[in-house]
Amino acid sequence: MIYYITSGNQSQLVIFTVQCFAEKEDFQVLFFILFLLIYLIIILGNSTVFTTITLSPKLHTPMYMFLGNLSFLDISYTSTTFPKLLHMVYTQQKTISFTGCITQLYFFMALACTECLLLAVMAYDRYVAICHPLHYTVLMSHEHCARLITVVWAVAFLDIEPITSVVANLSFCSSHHIDHFFCDLIPLLKITCSDTSTIEILIYINGMIVGVTSYTLTSVSYGFIIHTILNIHSSQGRQKAFSTCTSHLTCVTIFYGTITCSYMRPTKSYNPGLDSFFALLYVALVPMLNPFIYTLKNKEFKDIFSEMMNTIWS
Repeated sequence: MIYYITSGNQSQLVIFTVQCFAEKEDFQVLFFILFLLIYLIIILGNSTVFTTITLSPKLHTPMYMFLGNLSFLDISYTSTTFPKLLHMVYTQQKTISFTGCITQLYFFMALACTECLLLAVMAYDRYVAICHPLHYTVLMSHEHCARLITVVWAVAFLDIEPITSVVANLSFCSSHHIDHFFCDLIPLLKITCSDTSTIEILIYINGMIVGVTSYTLTSVSYGFIIHTILNIHSSQGRQKAFSTCTSHLTCVTIFYGTITCSYMRPTKSYNPGLDSFFALLYVALVPMLNPFIYTLKNKEFKDIFSEMMNTIWS
């Protein structure tokens, strides 16, 4: 299939080649096995959480509504990169069309933006539950939660559209080689021969509005939560609450930290090895840890999951 783009008045064929760890020729089979295991863990863990929450009426509460969305999001998020990555490593055909590249970039960035906003909403949900329990049913009703979820997804997908449109109109006349393992934003800007000042400004503005605002809301919410926990008289209760908050904040910090390091800096400072490492953290590590931290360590969820398994096997 042939893909064309227009740059000025000229049409040109654009097929990108992707580095995809090609410098490690002796480890390609190992990479394939490792990435396949990671992807299967992500799919299995998040599918388990999403299916259990969907099928159990006892879990149809605001908190689990958000967790179910997070699991579905993590499945979608990793599926924008891992299937193509596995195909390239297995077949050693490390190419992607311009259309495929821009499509991958759009959905990856939109879903990453969705996760930023959803984590902030989840932190707010926990803040209301712990700090204002008497008002929780009013502030976090099912209708309100459904509206919040709808707004999160809609805002994220609309927010990324201008950036993707600008990238789609860049000219790639000097190089078609992406020094990364998928079509990420900064590696694409690195190889364009067009002026990137406008899109870099858009990235910073978007990062401030979505990334920094979401992280600030999350941090402030957990700050109030920790303050409330410190006033709990039971040491066992405090320890349990702190354990949960620490786990959640670890995932949030890894996600926001790596996203910030990857995008909130000039294109000239791009380092292929370091940026690939950061990308693996937020593409693979966080979605893999989320099911274990948010739900599989939760006694209520584990009890219901065990009941469902017993019912199925019996």
